[in-house]
Amino acid sequence: MTEFREKTDVCVIGAGHAGCEAALACARLGLETLIFTVSVDSIALMPCNPNVGGSSKGHLVRELDALGGEMGKNIDKTFIQSKMLNVSKGPAVHSLRAQADKAEYSRAMRKVLENQDHLIIKQAEICDILWEKISGEEKKVTGVRTFTGMVYECKAVVLCTGTYLGARCLCGESITYTGPNGLQAATHLTDSLKAMGIALRRFKTGTPARMDKRSIDFSKMEEQCGDETIVPFSFSTDPETIQKEQVSCWLTYTNENTHEIIRQNLDRSPIYAGIIEGTGPRYCPSIEDKVVKFAEKERHQVFIEPEGLHTNEMYVGGMSSSLPEDVQLAMYRTVPGLEKCRIVRNAYAIEYDCIGSGQLDGTLEFRTVKGLFSAGQFNGSSGYEEAACQGLVAGINAAMSIFGKEPLVIDRSEGYIGVLIDDLVTKDNREPYRMMTSRAEYRLLLRQDNADLRLRKKGYEAGLVSEKEYRDLLEKEKMIREETERFKNTYVGAGKEIQSFLEHYGSSSLKTAASLAELLCRPELSYEILGAIDKNRKELPKDVLEQVEIEIKYEGYIQRQKRQVEQYKKMEKKGIPRSIDYDEVPSLRLEARQNLKHFRPASIGQASRISGVSPADISVLLVYLEKCRKTE
Repeated sequence: MTEFREKTDVCVIGAGHAGCEAALACARLGLETLIFTVSVDSIALMPCNPNVGGSSKGHLVRELDALGGEMGKNIDKTFIQSKMLNVSKGPAVHSLRAQADKAEYSRAMRKVLENQDHLIIKQAEICDILWEKISGEEKKVTGVRTFTGMVYECKAVVLCTGTYLGARCLCGESITYTGPNGLQAATHLTDSLKAMGIALRRFKTGTPARMDKRSIDFSKMEEQCGDETIVPFSFSTDPETIQKEQVSCWLTYTNENTHEIIRQNLDRSPIYAGIIEGTGPRYCPSIEDKVVKFAEKERHQVFIEPEGLHTNEMYVGGMSSSLPEDVQLAMYRTVPGLEKCRIVRNAYAIEYDCIGSGQLDGTLEFRTVKGLFSAGQFNGSSGYEEAACQGLVAGINAAMSIFGKEPLVIDRSEGYIGVLIDDLVTKDNREPYRMMTSRAEYRLLLRQDNADLRLRKKGYEAGLVSEKEYRDLLEKEKMIREETERFKNTYVGAGKEIQSFLEHYGSSSLKTAASLAELLCRPELSYEILGAIDKNRKELPKDVLEQVEIEIKYEGYIQRQKRQVEQYKKMEKKGIPRSIDYDEVPSLRLEARQNLKHFRPASIGQASRISGVSPADISVLLVYLEKCRKTE
């Protein structure tokens, strides 16, 4: 075959949520970028749930936006319902979730990519990563080859293959060797990656059936409406521009009849018949798994959600399955409101290749292959939001490696993105990784409402946040600081007017003068309520007031967590040389030695989070590193 060659700076393989963010980041930083997809029609596809955000995932999207990513802006343009979750709890776990119009989301993101300078979309399957040896096991990426024989020479490659690599879909006894939604799988790249020495494993995920809206009886379900006041995902979106009429979602439940049908047909489920090789996600199990593992539960929630404004397809959230079609229909028809349902698309499980643990740095670059970066479900994660965040970080770091600049690394105290990536590179995740608020040790500091205050500067330094956006951030910080100080230094007396005001809101009376900040710390009082006795109040943006209230109300908890972060930072600053020979470290337990050699942590802090490494092992390692430092 005659070989044709072209040159570019970066090749991004895959145009899902990770690929889109990676390609946009590289192109916006001025690099000539090619993004490859098996189908141009699958750009930013949502093959499973038709929403963005949710518990902890809303944090990720906000952080992505603060860094200069696109997902938040795109969902603000294409959502059909928006809801803030966990509002009855503290601000640390408030999470925004938006129902997407799936087709419009994909179409809008494709439009952004098509009109981005320095970015070219190419429909082609990549079958080879080209590389050359540098020294020992170390290699360097030189380009990619398509199935049709075209070679694209480049300086960096970002792998964002999602669930397409070596994919097969299973519905009962039926197996099709395709990617999600029947799209073409990527079948040739696996061998090339293995030849480079990259270890792969099989993971599995699944999706529920889609129903014809006309066959559903919504009168038997609980209506789920969106919020009256819509909060945007993107810090760049004017809230006034997205207030609109929203569609409803619906809640129903499985029952004992549903569960009995599933139990009677477990032998026909690929999961329980031993046909599926890959490991599925623990925190998003199939309905078969729920019935088996939570046998004591009499019912499970089922959310019926529209796929878009211009389709009758309804997504059946909470009932993903790989059971045969006839069993699916029987089980779905036991659910209230679905007695006469018609399936448009069957539920199915999908297996795919992804990387084994311990091969990536915190930059998402392969340790042994310079210029090869990886993001998304190929890294062993699950979810659109997790993928997009990794794509952005991998794209920025691919660009930084080409420019010879310092990489972008977000640590666990700076963002959920830092928690996500640190967990992916330091833990042997035996199942698709899903972000949860409980994974973040410093979640009171890492709220979704302050993502811009935490990460906007990093996005600006990387080159993805504009000068105006950064100046706006500095002005916001100034307003928050000044209003917080004013509240702390504005006092009200214990006169009759104030006592009457406090009594009206069920708040205890004052014996002496108190600052507005002290009053704001009372749970029954809010910034808005205190306006009645705050004579010098100025008109300030809503997001500024939100920060002032949170900072004052939770000041004690926030300061305590900041002290915890200081201790964490000390451990993170204690670097471990890449050249360290763990076999030379005396008194290390065998398990710790093996795991440290496998994951090659960059710091003592990272080493302490590796499974099988005990506090005693960390003490031994610290003594050894100090001894080495003194003998240098």
